[in-house]
Amino acid sequence: MAASVPFCHGDAPGMADCCLVPQIFNAKRYNSDLAPYPKTMRVFDNCMKLEPFDRAQPSKQPDAE
Repeated sequence: MAASVPFCHGDAPGMADCCLVPQIFNAKRYNSDLAPYPKTMRVFDNCMKLEPFDRAQPSKQPDAE
């Protein structure tokens, strides 16, 4: 991940981003320290600004508890 691009491999989200986002949600669920991964978190934050990623987050699913 280069610092100048908003997603894993460029200016648009791709398969890598689709795989990364759920892993970050799982890491947050288990209170993992993500501070050592600023580039990864930047990509995650950029993904979450997009409506499809936002709508797909676990807390917004019909069976969320």
